[in-house]
Amino acid sequence: MSGLLLFALLAGSLLGGGDRLLEPATSCARSACPHAPVVEVATSSSVWKFSRTQGGKEGESFAAITKTADTTQSDPDFAGLIVRCAPKGKIDVLVALIRPFPPRSHPKVTIAASGGATLSVEASMAAAGAAVLLPDEVSAFAAGKWQTTASLSLAVREGDSEIKGVVALNGLREAYNSLLANCGQ
Repeated sequence: MSGLLLFALLAGSLLGGGDRLLEPATSCARSACPHAPVVEVATSSSVWKFSRTQGGKEGESFAAITKTADTTQSDPDFAGLIVRCAPKGKIDVLVALIRPFPPRSHPKVTIAASGGATLSVEASMAAAGAAVLLPDEVSAFAAGKWQTTASLSLAVREGDSEIKGVVALNGLREAYNSLLANCGQ
């Protein structure tokens, strides 16, 4: 399975929570979801993609924006970044991986912004180890500082295994605002 297809499936599975891990994402085209705009902000390497998937309860749906990694600067096992609506008005930030880590692991993630600021956090696993859920404090960066940052370099370390990647952030402000407008719908 190609990395980009796996990334799309992973993003969809993360939207609906733990009870719906294997359900693929439903890409939201204008005709299929007339009230949920598709956000595609062109960049040299990829675009921010908006997706929505149905939740476990009737009428429940979850939204996310995803950005694939810059493949020229990333390890083959690094897929990209996911920003999703979470329960109770929270926003989650996840690092999507191709090669999963053990589901109960707590990898150390080092995030370096292109402007020079570096942050190291302990994270947890989601989606059977294929995505790294960053702590709540990182969500504030997606809502603020990252919107004026050109790119992020991320390193995810668990034991003696490390996966590194780079994600361009141009277009994040527009994509993030669209996500917020669609959370809770």
